Amino acid sequence: MSRGPAFRVGTRSSAMALAQTEEVVRRLKSAWSDLPFEVVRFKPAGDRDQVGLLDRHGGKGGAFVAEIRAAMLAGDVEAAMHSLKDMPGDQEAQGLVIAAYLKREAAADALVLRPGLDAHAALSSRAAGLKIGTNSVRRAASLKRLYPEAEIIHFRGAADTRVKKLDEGAPQRLPEGGEVGPADALVLAKAGLERVGLSSRIVHEFTVEEMLPAVGQGIVAVECPERAFETRRRLAALDDQDARCAALAEREVLWLLNGHCNSPIAGHATIAEGTLRLAAAVMSLDGREMIASERTGPIERPRELGRAVGFDILAKGAARLIEAARS
Repeated sequence: MSRGPAFRVGTRSSAMALAQTEEVVRRLKSAWSDLPFEVVRFKPAGDRDQVGLLDRHGGKGGAFVAEIRAAMLAGDVEAAMHSLKDMPGDQEAQGLVIAAYLKREAAADALVLRPGLDAHAALSSRAAGLKIGTNSVRRAASLKRLYPEAEIIHFRGAADTRVKKLDEGAPQRLPEGGEVGPADALVLAKAGLERVGLSSRIVHEFTVEEMLPAVGQGIVAVECPERAFETRRRLAALDDQDARCAALAEREVLWLLNGHCNSPIAGHATIAEGTLRLAAAVMSLDGREMIASERTGPIERPRELGRAVGFDILAKGAARLIEAARS
């Protein structure tokens, strides 16, 4: 891929990623109207394989961001757009830096039902017999806590693809062979459903008390080479300080816990009246155990707050749950 005069922004080719990238480019054009922009689409391993577990591709990092990062380091694209929750927090990206965090969208998870099912009837009965699809171990563990009588099934794909499969009653192929489903319901990020025009399908938005979000959920991160100082200067125009503060606190917990793609780790930071509040938790895969911590601190020191919360969770025995999920 040869470099042209345009400022190239790399992204996944899913509808949700493209919607995110269009917003990034729109804001860049507003700040730098004299600069031509080009969106370069990638279909990384995690999008090509709609069946396998993510750890088959090296976790979320290998599945969704590794190929785009390699293109940046090779000079094929100037910057890349990622959903922050898809970026591994337990490892450094040598030679790259997150130059901008966009203003956080909804961080909550949301429930979508198959057409014809009544939401109140389905959930008021503790979701007995309901097949709820998700690919997230965090969501699966939370759902097992909330709806112990439901069946939580493996369900892969982009948000719009998953909803289409739900509506068609299509089964989900399993990594080890065979099929499961069809699903009666799905749990997806509210922000993702909104980006692909499916917010009307949401029948229930989970509170953070019901389902603590993934670290970075609802935040779009723009990454570029560390030594590309002119690019970093341009991208700084997009940076939202509240989103950056929350992201640094949440990701510090993930880094400290050395979490991996099979770790049911959650974290969510909020800012109110100049104070940063951070809640985080580690769950067992079956949802029966949860080790949580919540603290507040000054917004000027988000990583310090993240370390305090992370160390508190470790002191309560979280390493045992993380290791159990790894094995």
